[in-house]
Amino acid sequence: MHSIDLSKYNCRTDLIIEKDRVGIDNKHYEENGIGVDVMKKDNNSYVTISFKDITDKENFKNVENIFIKELKCLLKSYISDNSKIMVIGLGNSRSTPDSLGPEVIDNILVTRHLFRLGDVEDGYLNVCSLKPQVTGVTGIETGDMIEAVIDKLDIDLIIVVDALAASSISRVNRTIQITDEGIAPGSGVGNNRKELSCKTLGKPVIAIGVPTIVDAATIVSDTMHYLLKQLSYKIVNINSAKNKLINEKYFDYSKQNVIFNESDKEKVLGVLGGLNDDELKTLFEEVLTPINYNLMVTPKEVDYIVSKLGLLIGNGINKSLHYSFNPTK
Repeated sequence: MHSIDLSKYNCRTDLIIEKDRVGIDNKHYEENGIGVDVMKKDNNSYVTISFKDITDKENFKNVENIFIKELKCLLKSYISDNSKIMVIGLGNSRSTPDSLGPEVIDNILVTRHLFRLGDVEDGYLNVCSLKPQVTGVTGIETGDMIEAVIDKLDIDLIIVVDALAASSISRVNRTIQITDEGIAPGSGVGNNRKELSCKTLGKPVIAIGVPTIVDAATIVSDTMHYLLKQLSYKIVNINSAKNKLINEKYFDYSKQNVIFNESDKEKVLGVLGGLNDDELKTLFEEVLTPINYNLMVTPKEVDYIVSKLGLLIGNGINKSLHYSFNPTK
């Protein structure tokens, strides 16, 4: 068996579902074709919502409903009728794949100024928002800015929204992660900033994120995996009368199990067939990184998808915090 030393490489992902699952208690369920994984590790909760599409109106609503249900479940331990909450949209509004946080803030219903003016009707909490931008734009460490603001306003709970990185192309723009562990901005792309968590800020932090980028090495290694799936699909369905009527480019082989054993893989892919997924990714990273071609990649329609995700998450937060909220969008 071929082997590669992986110890010097970091996993380019912010998703708990893609990391080492040792010590994680996981419960999975599906609803309207949407997968939900509810995980516990070291007293922290993680919810991963996996879906195929939110551009369709019905799918959008189904994902939003599950997002609200899971967010409410996580929030109930942290909020009361008198809570003061700040929603923070991390990221760079000038870079579309990194603009999820600012997009969400544009859809947040803020009420703090109304509470300062007088009584607010039942069903609304004291909520404010912040778009701190990134350190490269402001010259200020984002964590320091947030810490100063929450101390000044005496905030009880922080909800942080940010774009994430994934280690699988199947999760880009198709996964929402919610956790009460907090977040280390930029960790998925090796640009670590100050951690935002209860440990660093002294207040509970709920982090919500969607992976909007993936690196080129991952795309290449995933292509190898999907090649084996496609070949397996063709072999299994070679005599299918139904498939003879369908153009090959429309075959959905994504759920096909790979039927090749290790020996068969090496016959098809040569020496690469003897490597596992982590070893393939590391090999391609070794090839692409020295020549600066291990690019961070995002889908061409990311501007539209991010705007839809910003609306979904923004409305989801509003409905989770304000039970009287009735959006017109």
